[in-house]
Amino acid sequence: QVQLVESGGGLVQPGDSLRLSCSVSERAFNYGLGWFRQAPGKEREFVAAITRGGSATRYADSVKGRFTVSRINGKNIGYLQINNARPEDTAIYYCAARAGGIIYTQVSDFTIWGQGTQVTVSS
Repeated sequence: QVQLVESGGGLVQPGDSLRLSCSVSERAFNYGLGWFRQAPGKEREFVAAITRGGSATRYADSVKGRFTVSRINGKNIGYLQINNARPEDTAIYYCAARAGGIIYTQVSDFTIWGQGTQVTVSS
């Protein structure tokens, strides 16, 4: 069973940037990746996704133009670049994986999840 480990979270000020990483234990090229987040008292929500080959991406409207999802299959790693962070971006961010070649955007699409990394945006 492939495993995912997120890293890169932390405390940043509004307007700052940070990059989250998702380390995939093996054969990342087999899996589409998704990024989700969950704020206290709220449901887990879709943030961004990328196909297994990296040829297609999709974003939630709330992050378009500020977040960029990418991956390097040769290193078994995916990234979520966060620019111009806002307080409403504060949440635990999760990486998820699903075998297959299309874009997946629903929580129920994904069978493999990381443990999450906390992002806090505050002045």
